[in-house]
Amino acid sequence: MDALVRPVVDPGFAAAALAFLCGGVALGTASGLVPGLHANNFALLLAGLAPSVSADPLLVGVAMLGAGVVHSFLDIVPALALGVPDAATAVAALPGHRLVVAGRGREAVRLSAVGSGLAVALAVPLAIPITWVMIRGYPVVRNHLPLLLGGVVAFLVLTESSKRAAIGGLVAFLASAALGFATLDVDPAAPLDAGGVLAPLFAGLFGAPVLIDAMGGGGVPPQADARIAMSRRGLGISAGGGSLAGAVVGYVPGISAAIAAVAALPAVPREESDRGFVVATSGANTANTIFALFALVALGTPRTGVTVAIDRAEVPFALPILLVAAATAAACGFALVLLVGDAYLRVVGNADYTRLSIGVLALLVGISYAFAGTVGIGVFVVAGALGLVPPRVGARRVHLMGVLIGPLIAG
Repeated sequence: MDALVRPVVDPGFAAAALAFLCGGVALGTASGLVPGLHANNFALLLAGLAPSVSADPLLVGVAMLGAGVVHSFLDIVPALALGVPDAATAVAALPGHRLVVAGRGREAVRLSAVGSGLAVALAVPLAIPITWVMIRGYPVVRNHLPLLLGGVVAFLVLTESSKRAAIGGLVAFLASAALGFATLDVDPAAPLDAGGVLAPLFAGLFGAPVLIDAMGGGGVPPQADARIAMSRRGLGISAGGGSLAGAVVGYVPGISAAIAAVAALPAVPREESDRGFVVATSGANTANTIFALFALVALGTPRTGVTVAIDRAEVPFALPILLVAAATAAACGFALVLLVGDAYLRVVGNADYTRLSIGVLALLVGISYAFAGTVGIGVFVVAGALGLVPPRVGARRVHLMGVLIGPLIAG
């Protein structure tokens, strides 16, 4: 009989999982708060190191997932304070900046935390039915992917605010798609083999232009109290819309959390559009991280950099353990946003914004070199020049996701 007894909890494994999760939380904190750095870079770096780590691959997966979830909570902070979004938060940068300029940056930080937190809470009950539907519908999606992505592009262009913005957005999409064709298959020699040209591409398209435009500005003005001036109904609707959009795009290749946020825009109450957009974007960003894990387990197809890394590291699909890790990381991410966000805004507000912008630009150049060598610096410069185009014609920067969508449409 004794031979049939199995322990329900292994204290040694639980302690090791907690230690690896803490490491992932630390990495996600660094990637979330350092402008231009993405959790994907750390995750792919961990995937490369995984074979040399004398630990259960599941523990490495716990660290990767923890980093991705925490990053999805914190990446709004530099987007608000420094104006350097990554691809997932680019679409929320302008509404968030309007709140910061109005002295409501501390509120914006909390709105983002609530949006991400509600996304995790909604992910558990939504995961099974949405995964069930997507498993049955995925063959149709795969067979008609170019048509679906073309519809997404048309939606983004047609929902612009003016004819000039729509034409400018289409031009930005085509130019970024051409940049994707020219660079995505390049495998340059670099100090770190963790992400290739994606780091300089996104740093250039979504980071450098905002810094360049902000030079000479006054930086972050004094911020008022942190009270959330948004109705509970508006919070719930915005978070729910973002979560649903993030859930769906978690299964579709090439569709980012930024595009999910645009798709969720009709659900945002018009009278609370800026606040609702921050909530919806954060919810879509975090929901995308969670549901991409379900897509990997159910379909065997990684959809984000973190799930690509999990797949490469041959992490066992122990979904209960991974979900517990994700939920724990989400709790850490929520607390960190509240602990760090206000201080981040205060430090940036007291700094020389021009010098700070130049310093962050130099950091982005360094990141580009680290992940893609001298080729990465060239890609960063070209992408940065292209990233200056959309705001000058009144278009959203989300069209620059053509760098990924264009090559996918062409197969």
